[in-house]
Amino acid sequence: MQEELKRLKKMAVQIRRDMIEATAHGQGGGIHIGPALSAADIAAALYFKIMEVDPKEPYWPKRDRFILSKGHAYAVLYAALAEKGFFPREELLTMRAINSRLQGHPSYKKAPGVDMTSGSLGNGLGCGLGIALAMKKQGTAHRKVYVMLGDGECQEGMVWEAALAAPHFGADNLAVIIDHNHYQSCGVLDEILPLYPLEDKWKAFGWHVMEMNGHDMSDIVSKLTVAKEFSGRPVCVIAHTVKGKGISFMEHNNAWHNGRCREEQYAEAMKELDAQEAAIDAGRL
Repeated sequence: MQEELKRLKKMAVQIRRDMIEATAHGQGGGIHIGPALSAADIAAALYFKIMEVDPKEPYWPKRDRFILSKGHAYAVLYAALAEKGFFPREELLTMRAINSRLQGHPSYKKAPGVDMTSGSLGNGLGCGLGIALAMKKQGTAHRKVYVMLGDGECQEGMVWEAALAAPHFGADNLAVIIDHNHYQSCGVLDEILPLYPLEDKWKAFGWHVMEMNGHDMSDIVSKLTVAKEFSGRPVCVIAHTVKGKGISFMEHNNAWHNGRCREEQYAEAMKELDAQEAAIDAGRL
């Protein structure tokens, strides 16, 4: 298990490295790097441990599905898909470029492996619910639909309509992961519109709710394994994360909600990621 956790931690570092490369040298300008970095550890666990997907058959009917409802964090999805082998890593440098398959929000069947076109916040959970119910009718209910929501996105009314409907319709093959990094595009979540008590809200709607440290790979794998195997009710996992995680000058800094690295910032970020990988290899991280 320790070797597997080490592998997943290193993959999360590589996903962050891919995103920093894209925000420094990509053809499409700056990317939404802060909200993508907060989700990197979760993405690594999903694509390299939890979910059943096939890069050679991106639309395999019996696959698990992942919906990035917070579609502005597209970079983390594209990096995970590239590392999984859905398309060449070199293509990551085309994020947001004109005519690229890797548009500024994930587009279904444009980029291989994208399960839903996202961008307008609040839509992902309703679509995920529809997909989960369709999978039940098609006999693939043993697979899961994983929907990642932003915490700021949970201010959208559509989220709560779908949250109310999912237990009613028995969508126990649906799992929500809330990237709870405490920021939204315009500032601090608690100053704009607090969500507390967030756990109690989801419980009141009939979900099985868990909380996890979204940067502790052991905790991530443990909680997402429970979500994968749980039946009877849909699952909500509240992941406590740090916006900009992994790059010291980006952490807790909402100026990096969207941006482009200068060369000196790129060099510093890559140095930090190299140090993190070395610490993982040495068993210190």
